[in-house]
Amino acid sequence: MLAFVAPRLVLLSIPKTGTTALEAALAPKAEMVLRSRPEIKHLTMSQYNLRIEPLLRNIPGPPFRVAAVVREPISWLGSWYRYRQRPQTMGKPNSTIGISFEGFVQDYLSESRPPYAALGRQTGFLSPAPGRNGPDLLFQYERMDEVLAFFGEALKTELTLKRVNVSPPADMSLAPETEARLRAALAEDYALWESAARSAP
Repeated sequence: MLAFVAPRLVLLSIPKTGTTALEAALAPKAEMVLRSRPEIKHLTMSQYNLRIEPLLRNIPGPPFRVAAVVREPISWLGSWYRYRQRPQTMGKPNSTIGISFEGFVQDYLSESRPPYAALGRQTGFLSPAPGRNGPDLLFQYERMDEVLAFFGEALKTELTLKRVNVSPPADMSLAPETEARLRAALAEDYALWESAARSAP
């Protein structure tokens, strides 16, 4: 999570949405930087509402706007699958080594998910605390140029991204019926992702 005082902006970091690269580009311009440990770096909307928003409210000026990047849902799941195929995950409960993407998705859709498929959803990450507001600005991961243009203008700087934290390639094919089930299960995430195309400035 990054906070910028002058433009009154906060950027939340949803895992697997390119925010590690964004953080590297934007952190030098931020007054508040929460990173390194996942539970700190990937502060959810609700956690922000309860823990960080009250602190920022004490800084004189207009309210801070909260921005986030969201990714096409199946691509987002696929990025997790590929990330957990890295050699260093071998033998760990969250490893997907030796598991097909089809099998991974089937397990993700099951009622009792094994550790490697125990993942939430982007809508859950962005759900606000009771009585609080959700994000003000949403961007699509697939249109990262719009994210760079927006923050570049807000921070009056030219931004470039370096490829970091890249997952290994893998076969991402799904049986048609499995993909249909997954799209139905992720309907709210698809609605969120599609709304990002309309809400980005």
